[in-house]
Amino acid sequence: MLGSAASAAGLLAACSPTARESASPGAAAATASQPATGETIGTGTVRVALLVPSSATGNAGLIAASLKNAATLALREFQGANLQILVKDDKGTPEGARAAAAEAISQGAELIMGPLFAPSVTAAAAVARPAGVSIVAFSTDTNVASRGVYLLSFLPQTDVDRIIGFAGSRGKHAIAALLPANGYGTVVEAALQKSVTMNGSRIVTIERYTLDRVAMQQKAEAIAAIVQKGEVDALFMPDAGDAAPFLAQILSARGVRQGQVQLLGSGQWDDPRITQESALRGGWYPAPDKSGFNAFAARYQAAFGAAPLRAASLGYDATSLAAGLAARFGDKRFTADTIANPSGFLGVDGVFRFLPDGTNQRGLAVYEVGSGTATLIDPAPKTFSRAGA
Repeated sequence: MLGSAASAAGLLAACSPTARESASPGAAAATASQPATGETIGTGTVRVALLVPSSATGNAGLIAASLKNAATLALREFQGANLQILVKDDKGTPEGARAAAAEAISQGAELIMGPLFAPSVTAAAAVARPAGVSIVAFSTDTNVASRGVYLLSFLPQTDVDRIIGFAGSRGKHAIAALLPANGYGTVVEAALQKSVTMNGSRIVTIERYTLDRVAMQQKAEAIAAIVQKGEVDALFMPDAGDAAPFLAQILSARGVRQGQVQLLGSGQWDDPRITQESALRGGWYPAPDKSGFNAFAARYQAAFGAAPLRAASLGYDATSLAAGLAARFGDKRFTADTIANPSGFLGVDGVFRFLPDGTNQRGLAVYEVGSGTATLIDPAPKTFSRAGA
């Protein structure tokens, strides 16, 4: 483990990386000529950077504060952590991220945590990659992932793999899908194509809708007609917010009943608007085990007097991961082979691991929508023997 149970992020016991990178992760520190400036957290000898959009407008600044607080909490809870975190404001822009990354590396940062936004990740990577500094970013855009640029966020592929795999284990193999006609829908469709192949399932039909009620109704009615013919046994509707409830209401109005087809959602269904919709009752969706985040949220509330934003767990896990790797792996602590070890790590939201291409896999639970609640029907795996190949 990389620290105590309280720190919540650890290296699973089977992990034993041996390969050495051609460039040492300490190269940046060895050549650093500037003292640390700006806000720092901790007084350890291993410097890492946290790039967050502190001065960005809108909700971004609130997310930045929550990420920074979570990093502070992780450092407090990780006994003997030998880290000093250089907090840099990336301003939520590529230019700001590039400047923040360059400054952090010049001050000896051996690892960059963040940024949050995809264009900022790309800009920071353009500086970090030539310096041999890895990035553990918070973006959900897999286009910015690569060897040395790892995404810690929740990715659509993991959601799709978990729910399609679970549905297949329950005998649901003929899949229809209602997807939004936007970037998220495109990513999910690609993930669905891969997942059905891996699970011996098949896609019967996919309908893509624009985000207006007339188009959504038309597409839902087209799916309802196919369901009534008995051609599908599962319907995947991953969209969040008010979309899934509206689609479910149209399906119900066209005579689609639970038992005819199994409704499947994504992690975006972990939302009171979903559990309060009677037409979605009995639907299944993947999400992290709630107990880990609830315990973290209670400690965060006690420390900072406010509830954390959901993204705060990423700041906590990134910091705990960095502290644990620094404590255990010496000059190999932030190499690609160490970070992307296939045995993975244990975080606030359960087990996770980075893949060599920079994306990740997470161990997710499956929940069933009830009447105002969601019931755990398949627990999250504790290791990757069940969480993916």
